Amino acid sequence: MKYNKLPGTDINISVMCLGSGTWGGGVQNTEQQGHDQMDYAFSKGVNFFDTAELYPIPPVPSTQGATERVIGTWFKKRKKRSKIVLATKIAGPADYTTHLRKYLGYHKKALDHAIEQSLIRLQTDYIDLFQIHWPERKTNFFGPRGYVHDETCTWKSNFYEILEHLKNHIKIGNIRYIGVCNETPWGVMKFLEMGKNNKLPLVRTIQNPYSLLNRLFEVGNAEICHREEIGLLAYSPLGFGNLTGKYLNKNKPKGARITMFPDYDRYSKNMSIKSIEKYVTLAKNHGLRPAQMALSFVLSRPFLSSVIVGATTMEQLKENIGSVELDLSVDIIDSINEIHDEQPNPAP
Repeated sequence: MKYNKLPGTDINISVMCLGSGTWGGGVQNTEQQGHDQMDYAFSKGVNFFDTAELYPIPPVPSTQGATERVIGTWFKKRKKRSKIVLATKIAGPADYTTHLRKYLGYHKKALDHAIEQSLIRLQTDYIDLFQIHWPERKTNFFGPRGYVHDETCTWKSNFYEILEHLKNHIKIGNIRYIGVCNETPWGVMKFLEMGKNNKLPLVRTIQNPYSLLNRLFEVGNAEICHREEIGLLAYSPLGFGNLTGKYLNKNKPKGARITMFPDYDRYSKNMSIKSIEKYVTLAKNHGLRPAQMALSFVLSRPFLSSVIVGATTMEQLKENIGSVELDLSVDIIDSINEIHDEQPNPAP
């Protein structure tokens, strides 16, 4: 396993981060399967786990919080809490988060409640990296390609208030560092501005989508990472599994995410399929597994701190973690960039 520093800290995190969004809901992975995945990942040097109060996916009231509880029971059984860098998230207001708590958003009552409940479910007294799951304001995330301004857009919390309340939780030891997710360059810089100007916590990571199908991160946020000591935690590096090629030719593998949840089509539309076919062919022509080529490309990016990999089977997890040993040749990366130039970011 390879490691990077969590930016601005002395903490080493594995370049492969274990995602957990399928655990504990009784739909894709059981508690035992989640424990098995954590056991295997840890045995391979993975020391970084990512979760969220919203998980498992899809979010429904009956299973909310189950994923954090799976991690909590693993900590209790394995006694390895001190060896794991643990990240979780607070969800923002949305029509699918109304079941989370009485107070939605990122104001003090919401943050206090979310952190308290996550600590209980995770059976720990601290969270290493606490993340804002998505912007509270209206902006382009979760798929929209461009920003459309809305003069009527207001939101309850502002950047200063969020950081001030998180600082209090850092002070009492509930959390250590903070990050943002699904954030725009403007949002990241506002958090940094408020942090620097008011001696408040600085954002250390940004968890955004990044894959062969979506390299929009390179447009603005990549420069921020280099200049402001922030690291990308890349999620959906396989585009919900599409970059493995398993859904091509209208295949619907049993138990696979898109088979079970066809509305999760962010990476499955026509323009994406054309690019996926080219990437899969490129990988096979070089004797590579498509998934490992896709992950290795993400791992090669200089602004990356860690890539978040999730799996529903142990075979998938082994293949994903094994990609850390693959270094792509210059010729393959050049070919990847040629495909990208033909159809940039087909799945924003």
